[in-house]
Amino acid sequence: MMKTTILAGAIAALLTGAATSAIAADAKPAALIIAQGGLGDGSWNDTANKGFQAGLKKTGIEGRPIESKDVVAQGEEIMRRAADAGFGLIMSLEWIHGEPMEKLAKDYPDSGWVIMNQTRKGDNVASVVFAEHEGSYLAGALAAQVTTDTSIEGINDKPIIGVIGGVKAPGIDKFIIGYIQGAKAINPDIEVKVAYADSFGDPAKGQQMAKAMFDEGADIVYQVAGGTGIGIIEAAKAEGHYAIGVDTDQDGMAPGHVLTSMIKRVDVAVENLVENYAKGEFPGGEVLSFGLVENGVALSEMKHTKDRIPAAYLEKVASMQASIIKGETKVWDVTASGYPDFFK
Repeated sequence: MMKTTILAGAIAALLTGAATSAIAADAKPAALIIAQGGLGDGSWNDTANKGFQAGLKKTGIEGRPIESKDVVAQGEEIMRRAADAGFGLIMSLEWIHGEPMEKLAKDYPDSGWVIMNQTRKGDNVASVVFAEHEGSYLAGALAAQVTTDTSIEGINDKPIIGVIGGVKAPGIDKFIIGYIQGAKAINPDIEVKVAYADSFGDPAKGQQMAKAMFDEGADIVYQVAGGTGIGIIEAAKAEGHYAIGVDTDQDGMAPGHVLTSMIKRVDVAVENLVENYAKGEFPGGEVLSFGLVENGVALSEMKHTKDRIPAAYLEKVASMQASIIKGETKVWDVTASGYPDFFK
């Protein structure tokens, strides 16, 4: 009850202070509901909020990010209160909010609703999907080439890599399966260790789990765990091995120990949505896709590690990327096609 009261008060305060600006901009305020892990995760939430703030600044409309300590259980309540309070654009970064949002959108037809990483129906619902599986495929292909090259500092001769997800869910497994597929495209016999932290906000647990994988022979661990992933990166640095970052360019978190990062340009997507909403061009009923073709996912520039990676490895990744873009290589999308046999 206390959390709900605080949330309601914060929304009311924003609307009271923003009324003149919102009317002048001919648009009601915008809300960005922060996913598990919260702001400060150095990943998904922070990247999206960066785009959100840029969109607000560029358009002049008012808005705020909304956080909750129990964003999963309170999802429907948070979204309903935001709509009742007069937010005209309600965007959620939380996967679990998809189903309740689809229902709520019918009750609030004058608001624009946005859900990330899945497709939902509704004339006033915009779905934003990223081809995380495609970017993760490239990360796996790079890791599989590097993992047995002992000429690279921090690499052993064992064909073992790892990946740690925040929770077991289709949206997270989409990354993991792409990573495995890309790795096995290089070496069918490679071992890919998979684990879930059951949290997006526990760096200590992430560090512990990554250390266990390194102790078991992995020398590269992909983090798909939000704030928990900060600990995975810390473990890579402490153990003298490598992590792979996610969502944003995390290479600088532990220079020389983040092999690469699989970047999702959610900041660009969110900023564009705010701009379109402000112009009265909200893409209700549409599915907005951001993959390799749209430059919506990519590997980082690897400015701290590129000089130690053989050019042939990078050229192989580039050729695999070109093959995906041309439609020659199909990467498994668990959210569209279900789980492949190799992951069951």
